[in-house]
Amino acid sequence: MDQAETRVEIEIVPALLQIDAAEWDACACPEAEGGGPTRDPFTTHRFLSALEDSGSVGPGTGWQPQYLAVRREGTLIACAPLYAKGHSQGEYVFDHSWAHAYERAGGRYYPKLQIAVPFTPATGRRFLVRPGFEALGQAALLQGAVQVASDNRLSSLHVTFCTGEEAEQGREIGLMHRVTQQFHWLNRDYADFDAFLASLNARKRKTIRKERARAQGFGGTIRALTGDELRPAHWDAFWEFY
Repeated sequence: MDQAETRVEIEIVPALLQIDAAEWDACACPEAEGGGPTRDPFTTHRFLSALEDSGSVGPGTGWQPQYLAVRREGTLIACAPLYAKGHSQGEYVFDHSWAHAYERAGGRYYPKLQIAVPFTPATGRRFLVRPGFEALGQAALLQGAVQVASDNRLSSLHVTFCTGEEAEQGREIGLMHRVTQQFHWLNRDYADFDAFLASLNARKRKTIRKERARAQGFGGTIRALTGDELRPAHWDAFWEFY
């Protein structure tokens, strides 16, 4: 039977614990053998569940889970990390200007729908599909997300840090394709920090040395913490700084 003719069920799931971890991961990170996608830690059931368990997403955070789940004959064939957002924080692709313009025109921008990995500006698949159901699963997720936004009269649906293929699929059904920039530092086999500075012009070298001298003279100490050394108080302080 052609995939387009296959009946599927699309539901919104408010908590990831309601979806079996093995089923989710079969869509999110199947083994790469046989042409499947490589493993992405940020869309695994374990990572997304940790965001819920820690209170990073959920009530009071502005990130309300609304996971999309697509089932065919009872089997999960596709899913997506969908959230109802009460603000535009933690996305790293900011749309504050859109929000302000929409509200000045008399509209209500929030809540909006966001398909993304919270707090994680790493490109990867956002429409997670079990191998063998690519066309059917991706179409169901895209159409389902658009339908949720329409049925609830929400201002917008956003998909951030998705793959180029997913962006093109969205554009084909009428979604706006937004292109932004990221800046990445590359280590070009610098032997040490002085070697890196030597690759810059004199003005930039002077500025960096001045900034480092000021930072090193702040009068305190810097300690690197890893693993179990990181206590709740450290994370609470990190959150306040963020």
